Amino acid sequence: MVQEDAWQDGDELADVFTRRKSFAYGPAGEARPRPELFERVLSRVDLAYQNLDSVEIGITSIDVYFDNLGGMSRAIGRASGRNVPVYVGDSTQGESKVRTLAEQVALETRSRVLNPKWYEGMLGHGYEGVQELESHVTNTLGWSATTGQVDPWVYGRIAATFVLDDAMRERLAGLNLAASSRMTNRLIEAHERHYWTPDPETLAALQAAGHELEDRIEGIGAGVAA
Repeated sequence: MVQEDAWQDGDELADVFTRRKSFAYGPAGEARPRPELFERVLSRVDLAYQNLDSVEIGITSIDVYFDNLGGMSRAIGRASGRNVPVYVGDSTQGESKVRTLAEQVALETRSRVLNPKWYEGMLGHGYEGVQELESHVTNTLGWSATTGQVDPWVYGRIAATFVLDDAMRERLAGLNLAASSRMTNRLIEAHERHYWTPDPETLAALQAAGHELEDRIEGIGAGVAA
């Protein structure tokens, strides 16, 4: 639903999580949906927690993290009427550290997405590298959708680095036009869903870039590549 922009309200995401995860198994091993029992359990939860088990994969790398931890926190919030804290445990490099979700997203944004050593390495893979970059942006949006705990500056810095910089935008488009267009649209969607509020000039530039990329995909305009 997040990837396809096929939702309006966050409770829709909570509904899907509850429906998919609420099966109970009895002595005979038969699965039976018990959403009312699941919601009763969730209503007593005080926090949500996820442990990272790989130094190579972070919570913005793949959608399974926001799908599970994010979906659970959204379902807890609906069942309990409270916004519970969300924590991430990182024991991938020796001593274990526990961070809030906002801290972990910020750390991964700085150390990966906005880190020239990381994104240049990704772009060295061409088409797939831009796809990987776009996936991080989409997964970050997933965290906003399910928890609302992504700092607004994250979207602003990503926009400034990869979309509003003309040379970088053209480079990404040349490697993977579709993924670069999706990334731009994700940033616009994040604004429309009130996850960040760019100033009018920035928003206009972002929208213009989005229109230009879409035109190129549809074969409109002089900037179309052969």
